[in-house]
Amino acid sequence: MRTVAEALANLQRTSDSPIFGKLGTLFQARGYELALVGGPVRDAFLGRETNDLDFTTSANPDQIIEVLKGNVDAIWEIGKEFGTIGARIGDTHVEITTYRAESYDPESRKPVVSFGTDINDDLFRRDFTINAMALRLPEGVFVDPFNGLQDLLDGTIRTPGKPEDSFSDDPLRIMRAARFASQLGFLIEENTFLAMKAMASRIEIVSAERVQVELAKLLLGAQHREGIEALIDSGLAQIIFPELPALKLEIDEHHHHKDVYQHTLIVLEQAISYEKQYGLEGDLVLRLAALMHDIGKPNTRKLETGGGVTFYHHDVVGAKLAKVRLRELRFDNDTIKDVARLIELHLRFFGYSDQAWTDSAIRRYVRDADHLLTRLHVLTRADVTTRNQKKAERLAFAYDDLEHRIAELEKQEELNALRPDLSGEEIMEILGIKPGPEVGLAYKFLMELRLDEGALGPEEAKNRLLTWWTSR
Repeated sequence: MRTVAEALANLQRTSDSPIFGKLGTLFQARGYELALVGGPVRDAFLGRETNDLDFTTSANPDQIIEVLKGNVDAIWEIGKEFGTIGARIGDTHVEITTYRAESYDPESRKPVVSFGTDINDDLFRRDFTINAMALRLPEGVFVDPFNGLQDLLDGTIRTPGKPEDSFSDDPLRIMRAARFASQLGFLIEENTFLAMKAMASRIEIVSAERVQVELAKLLLGAQHREGIEALIDSGLAQIIFPELPALKLEIDEHHHHKDVYQHTLIVLEQAISYEKQYGLEGDLVLRLAALMHDIGKPNTRKLETGGGVTFYHHDVVGAKLAKVRLRELRFDNDTIKDVARLIELHLRFFGYSDQAWTDSAIRRYVRDADHLLTRLHVLTRADVTTRNQKKAERLAFAYDDLEHRIAELEKQEELNALRPDLSGEEIMEILGIKPGPEVGLAYKFLMELRLDEGALGPEEAKNRLLTWWTSR
């Protein structure tokens, strides 16, 4: 973090920038207050670049539009009912919001907005003190009525007022506390955390879409373990993502197996450590798959005679559970499908790790992974958390060999575009049939040949097809 003097100097330079100077002067000339607020101010102290430029003002939405008209390149009124007007100045996008207060009706999923006239009141109603700092424009005066700068220096997450009031106004703030713990690596202040635990059930009135956005940001944070543990320890996860706390399996004293919850966190950490190497930095699909890869274990755990524990088919069960949970959290269909498929495939390598892979097995591995192959490489490597160094080295060597074999076959056979030697049209022409189920069966037969034996060539494929067709 920058020193206070450096950060304040940076904020001062910010206020001197052409855009901020222009906006500040425009609003001041009309008799309105304007201030840079929240994230951009916080990030200036943290030495982080930000693309979000948020301003707050004493002007109401209609007055904001009047000030901006003819002085900016474009205006958006999409958030007008919530007091927010968007604008574009050159290549820069900004949002300007009227001083406001948000609160939730106990039965409502949407905030009730009321506009205010004082910046201190506006800052008081923000989520945390580190986001309740502002820079008045155009004069460049730093505003920090709730000691957000000190909390930023101390690495503390707390609310400007009583946390119970803040979380009652907007229950999503309970989850945002965990998200900021993940993004910034800060500690949640004790009273704030106690309020999170006491009021966790309030998250149920927040829309699934808003919860999903916060969860995604948490998983993409640099300190995701802190964020996940805050979700679980506060009781939030039990409500929005019950499969996670369920991983804390009760361990019978006579049956021994690894701690599934801690294993999951390590797998997530290791997957993230591989992201850059595989060109997957900040990949949400991969991180969701790592977090959820073992959620099928609680439902499949079986205690065996002699002290063993098995989790047969937890990959298949986990994939189904992931679809249900991600659907409830309103993730898009592609993300749901990809995460579930990775979970379904995450054990495939371990069934062959002690054997030599045939070309046929490699083709099927690539075919089944399809566009998820690189992510599957990372998830499989990350899933090795054994403390047995020799075993870890053996598995790493085996996967190195598999990746090498895949690369060699890809050069020879274009595995990324794996198809039968004959197209559907060619199959119909050779067999003299029309579109229908039989074409699909023939295509599947040729695909199996392609996987087992590699490329046969059109003539050989035709002969095999005719022989198969006749034998039917």
